[in-house]
Amino acid sequence: MKILVPVKRVVDFNVKVRVKADQSGVELANVKMSMNPFCEIAVEEALKQKEAGKAAEVIAVSCGPTACQETLRTALAMGADRAILVETDVELQPLAVAKLLKAVAARESPGLVILGKQAIDDDANQVGQMLAALLDWPQAVFASKVEIGDGHAKVTREIDGGLETLEVKMPAIVTTDLRLNTPRDATLPNIMKAKKKPLETLKPADLGVDPAPRLKTLKVSEPGKRKAGVMVKDVAELVDKLRNEAKVIS
Repeated sequence: MKILVPVKRVVDFNVKVRVKADQSGVELANVKMSMNPFCEIAVEEALKQKEAGKAAEVIAVSCGPTACQETLRTALAMGADRAILVETDVELQPLAVAKLLKAVAARESPGLVILGKQAIDDDANQVGQMLAALLDWPQAVFASKVEIGDGHAKVTREIDGGLETLEVKMPAIVTTDLRLNTPRDATLPNIMKAKKKPLETLKPADLGVDPAPRLKTLKVSEPGKRKAGVMVKDVAELVDKLRNEAKVIS
C-alpha cells in the first residue's frame, strides 16, 4: 500500500508575521520558511505505519513554487521514499490544492492520504475535507490515533465531549491533530541520502487542473492592539465598566 502525504511550505512558526505595506498579503521576502507543523505530524504518522509493515511506500507531495523542493527534501530526509512537486507560481487556494491532490491521487492510487488538519498560515482547515469530497472517499479528521487493519483504518479523534473512534474503509483521507505523535528530527546521514531520492516535478497542466484563484483578497491587516488591563476594587465597579465602557452587558 502507498501512503500519500501532502506537505506545505509556510512561514516558520517562530517568525513574527508582518503585513506588507500595501496590505496585499504577508511579507515573505527574506523570511524563514519551513514545513507546516501539522504536515510534519502527517509525515511522521505515515513513516510509523510503514515501519509497522502497514505500507510499502510513503510519497510526499507539495504544490507551489520551486522553493517547495526544500520542504519535500525535509520529508525525504525524515524517511519518505520519493516526492512529487506540482510546480506553480499561482496563488493556491484550498479548492485548487484539493483538485491538484485529487489528480496526483488518481495517478498514484494510494491506499491512504494523510495530511495535516490545517496550515498555520491561513488556518483554513479545508483541503482534507475537500479532497475527500472530490475523490468520494471516506474521511476521518483531527486524528489523535490511527490503526490500520485489513482494508480499513480505525481512527480516534478528539471532539468536544471527549474521544470518538471511527472505522473507515480504505482508500481514505485522514487529517492529523497535534496529539497524534511527535515528529522525528532528520539526521545528517538521512539529509544527505535525501538529496539522491527521486523528486518528480509536474505542472498543473500535466494533471489537467486549472489552479487559478476563485477568491480575491481585498486587504490584509494586523489585528488591533489590545488595551492594557485595569484593576477594579469590587464587583460593582466591574459590572459598571462592562456595562458603560465595554458595553458587553445591558
